[in-house]
Amino acid sequence: MTDDIAERARKIGGATLHSIGDIARHQRLRDNDEEGIGPGCMLAELRDDNVRLASFLLKTHEVCSNRKDVATASLIEVWIDQAQRRTWFLAEITRGEEA
Repeated sequence: MTDDIAERARKIGGATLHSIGDIARHQRLRDNDEEGIGPGCMLAELRDDNVRLASFLLKTHEVCSNRKDVATASLIEVWIDQAQRRTWFLAEITRGEEA
């Protein structure tokens, strides 16, 4: 996704992220550096992160559509579908696992 986003940004004359630090400053899904977190909790957190990612992507898709950027909107549609599929899969795995 990162490379595709950078390519689209360059094609439409936008700026791209240029370093790991720059990526960290723009990060909206936060890392979890806790030790000792169980697998069920990890999967539930991953599920929740995918829900949030899909939400961010839907908002971005709307911006692209409003600006008639069909190519970027098309890429984002695939990523939304992938995030929603992961969310469903992780929700099935974690059903009844959280404590």
